[in-house]
Amino acid sequence: MLSKLSVRTTVAALAAAGLLVTAPQATAAFRDSAGPSAGASADAAPPPSSGVTVKMSSAAANGLGTARQALVDAVSADVLARSDDARGLSAKAAVDKFADEGRKVVVDVRTVSKNWARGVAYVEAPRTHHGDPEGWLYIAHRKDGQWVAGLEGDREFADHVARSPLVGTAERRTMTAYAQRKAAPQEEPAMGAAAANTNGLLLPWMPDYYMTLTGGAHSHTGSTGYWSSLDFAGGNASGRVRSSREGTATSMCGAGGGWTRVIHPGGFSTDYYHMFNTTYYNGTSIGRSALLGTIGTDTCAGGSATGAHVHWSLRTYDANYNGQYTWLNGRTIGGWLWSNGSSQYAGCATRLGVTACPGTAIYNRTG
Repeated sequence: MLSKLSVRTTVAALAAAGLLVTAPQATAAFRDSAGPSAGASADAAPPPSSGVTVKMSSAAANGLGTARQALVDAVSADVLARSDDARGLSAKAAVDKFADEGRKVVVDVRTVSKNWARGVAYVEAPRTHHGDPEGWLYIAHRKDGQWVAGLEGDREFADHVARSPLVGTAERRTMTAYAQRKAAPQEEPAMGAAAANTNGLLLPWMPDYYMTLTGGAHSHTGSTGYWSSLDFAGGNASGRVRSSREGTATSMCGAGGGWTRVIHPGGFSTDYYHMFNTTYYNGTSIGRSALLGTIGTDTCAGGSATGAHVHWSLRTYDANYNGQYTWLNGRTIGGWLWSNGSSQYAGCATRLGVTACPGTAIYNRTG
């Protein structure tokens, strides 16, 4: 049970501009409390937010009052339980490991209303290689003094989306379809088979313009996992990065950060990383080819970038509602059929008898 994780409490906090706050202590059951319960032992297991960086506006902190620590505990526990990089570790061991690697676990509380809260949480990527962070949208609900957090991909997330007043009608329609999608098992189709449907997703710039493919299919982390990601730079699109389709957009690192996630109708979402001059979105409805930012070298949540580019990734849900990055091999994006190479970053794309490999300019096509 997440509520029984044994960890030390030291929620990191900064007061600058009121963006980061320190929350009062709560019990390990994530119930609201202004301090330790009466009669609690000094050796009782503290809540699971040790070393977690908390971003929270003054308005959100005031709205939550003494309930804010319990909220942070609930979200932190879910993040550390879901993180691939924390697999097999206790919460304390995971946070200590990340700290030793110079990485942060971040819980960002964006919006609060009565017994509801929503925001973003992520684990920074190592800054030693071209990997990208793990991150989730979350919605949390407080009932009977206890917070239940749902991270993007959890069943609780889908349940909260259906009921939360912090989710608008248009956003609910898109997010519910996404969270409830019963996708096929994650198996790569044979390249001779029909291309897997991606519901008309485009490459991340304006149609009929081009960028240069600088990295073929590779994993989101640059090491393990499905080869879900592509890198693009240059071209005649003025470096402007745009949404692959309409949906709801969220700036994962906050205002000024170079990481945006867009949830699209029909079960897919897309990530865009390393951008600068980004447009800030917070669960905002956007149209196809909406401006997200410009290719850059931003590493607001870790990783590295040696030159200006956009790291674009494809995500979906499996039949168990687990959100994850998914394979590109055999899928058509921007009119091109993508295939894995013999190694990561080496994959190519084909269209109308033309093959485009890394170093090749690729036009973004709608059909």
